[in-house]
Amino acid sequence: MIQTASRLLTQLRVIHEAIRDTVAKSGEQQTTEQLAEVVAQQAGDTIFAIDRISEEVLIEHFTVLGQERSFVLIAEGLGETGQMTFPAGTDPAQAELRIIMDPIDGTRGIMYQKRSAWILTGVAPNHGEQTSLSDIEIAVQTEIPLVKQHLCDSLWAIKGEGIGGERFNRQTRERQPLIPQPSRATTIAYGYGSVSRFFPGGRAELADIDDEIIYRIMGNGTPGQASVYEDQYISTGGQLYELLMGHDRWIADLRPLLAPLLHTQGHPTSLCCHPYDLCTELIAREAGLIITDAYEQPLNAPLDVESDVTWIGYANARIHQQVAPVLQSILSEKKLLAPALHKSIRTLED
Repeated sequence: MIQTASRLLTQLRVIHEAIRDTVAKSGEQQTTEQLAEVVAQQAGDTIFAIDRISEEVLIEHFTVLGQERSFVLIAEGLGETGQMTFPAGTDPAQAELRIIMDPIDGTRGIMYQKRSAWILTGVAPNHGEQTSLSDIEIAVQTEIPLVKQHLCDSLWAIKGEGIGGERFNRQTRERQPLIPQPSRATTIAYGYGSVSRFFPGGRAELADIDDEIIYRIMGNGTPGQASVYEDQYISTGGQLYELLMGHDRWIADLRPLLAPLLHTQGHPTSLCCHPYDLCTELIAREAGLIITDAYEQPLNAPLDVESDVTWIGYANARIHQQVAPVLQSILSEKKLLAPALHKSIRTLED
């Protein structure tokens, strides 16, 4: 286990708040065009001007943290490798920790002032390049609010110790405890849930999977009525938050599974979820959410900025029992699961 985990969590929360305040202030002082300017294409994603603002604060604060601990920092925007060691010159193999981070998850939403973004951080003991999402022992995510928004939330967890949360009032500077409550619904009926399809590339196929899930569970429905709803929140941290707060009942991000199909169609692979987008998944699990990959296994992606990750989240066991078998059946029928891997997983009935 990570030594003095609670102290490190406190230090990370300070870093998050510094990034939050700086990015929120930039939204008040700069135009959308300025913030949305593309400044680089680096490992992991497109880098916008707003990303550079958060990175400056990040490097400053992690340099200070590096005076106390040695670690490998993994984040988009840190050059082509997406990695930097602290203190400078540290051998990555000898560092105590690996810290994976997304300084702004939901960049596109916040730079256009459409929806909150999130700062995401996960910390794991350093097991070299084999360190994975399943090794993360500390996680924290902090909301970057819209300019017109005065309340913003933060959530955190230490492995095995449950979760904590806080709601911060930007006007009064008051802080209130926040206790997430995932949905206790036993059915997807009249609730939010969706298959993620944010960007061009496979959206028709993903929408077809989404519709098929609903038809098989709910039937064809009644003309002129809607029995379920969806919300395409372009932020994985934001999606996890929606599950944690009881707003959504299930979410499936299946984009990496479509890569072979898109290749045969002559289309490029869509931008997919990366490990840094899911580095706070520990919070969801500590809150009782069920988070799996496409094969019903725990997430185990390496801590890097390049791997494409499929993930599915369920608010509770009853929702999982209702949706997961149907989804697995559809993915199998569409031949989107690698046969060898699909045969090796435990059956849902087990």
